[in-house]
Amino acid sequence: MNFLSTFVTFENLHEVRRLCHWGPVIALSVIAICSTMAILDSIIWYWPLDTTGGSINFLMLINWTVLILYNYFNAMFVGPGYIPLGWKPEIQQDTQYLQYCRVCQGYKAPRSHHCRKCNRCVMKMDHHCPWINNCCGHQNHAYFTSFLLLAPLGCSHAAIIFIMTMYTQLYERISFGWSTVKIDMSAVRQFQPLMPFSVPAFAATLFALGLALGTTIAVGMLFFIQMKVILRNKTSIESWIEEKAKDRIQHYQTGEDFIFPYDLGSRWLNLKQVFTWSGTPRGDGTVWPVHPKCHQHTLTIEQLKQKADKRVRSVQYRAVEDYNGACCPLSKGLQTFFRTPCTEEPRIPLSKGETILATRGTKWWMYGDKVLTEDQMRAGERIRGWFPRRCVEKCHYDTAASDSTSDKKVN
Repeated sequence: MNFLSTFVTFENLHEVRRLCHWGPVIALSVIAICSTMAILDSIIWYWPLDTTGGSINFLMLINWTVLILYNYFNAMFVGPGYIPLGWKPEIQQDTQYLQYCRVCQGYKAPRSHHCRKCNRCVMKMDHHCPWINNCCGHQNHAYFTSFLLLAPLGCSHAAIIFIMTMYTQLYERISFGWSTVKIDMSAVRQFQPLMPFSVPAFAATLFALGLALGTTIAVGMLFFIQMKVILRNKTSIESWIEEKAKDRIQHYQTGEDFIFPYDLGSRWLNLKQVFTWSGTPRGDGTVWPVHPKCHQHTLTIEQLKQKADKRVRSVQYRAVEDYNGACCPLSKGLQTFFRTPCTEEPRIPLSKGETILATRGTKWWMYGDKVLTEDQMRAGERIRGWFPRRCVEKCHYDTAASDSTSDKKVN
């Protein structure tokens, strides 16, 4: 999809609202501060019209900014691609291998997952990124990863400019104990700077340097994490599914040999599934090339097994205290307040007497599904999230395992 046409026409005008979120506001602010300060400091330190090196330096700065924003806005506005509402496989028998999403009123295609933030089933979902306020998935995975590469490179260049600006303006030499290293700055002092390097300018440059170094480290680490899964043709979610598959096989000693179906056996082939010269990823987001020993539903079958195992292992609790769903409830104790889960997953309010099926937890918090009425279930509702452990107590009779046999394959 051409970025310019998307930006100008805004086929979905409501997508502009994605900018009104703390993630894009912070990300774009960091880009704006680092780019603006790098350009201003380049004028002070290395005037672009005096030397060829200065011109190249200035053009590279503009280039980094344009490429970073291009990939950032593509990742945000192109989006991951969504499974059509009410989607069904072409072969009716294949529905037995797929999970049904009650929210989207359709089946989840292979590699797709339902995002609670976007409220849609996302093609080849990797994760929901708050920095672009959108999911990273099939259609924008390459743009997102390119942004993760370009941002540290641009910030590294900006950091060098910030350091050299402070050196040339504040010090004549750098001392290293027993020796002194003199840097020849005659080429950059052939002109009088257009603007003075005052104390506020020094403070702004120092602040921008901190942002640039922090971004280089943090975003650079995210880039390596993304490349690690891309070279195996996985997503972050699928890596977790694979780990749980190994744990399930080891726990029940089934003797199964689980093979991840989408690893094509070559890093280059896996890389080409995401990065293409046209910018458009391969495939339609529902059918994928698979390992010779696997088929289209190898992973979805494993997901169904894990869902069944999760229901068997879930423990039934009853609420003994009211909880209003606050992220950091001070009324539930200091430990609960300070040990709140660092995640965007929701908190669920509780009322005395309500039943919850807990599937995981920490010492102070638990995560689970609230048991709903039949009317709520027919309406497609599902309430799940975190709640304080002190607000519930374990039921003496646990019906979770017996109830799971009657559950359908649902979102």
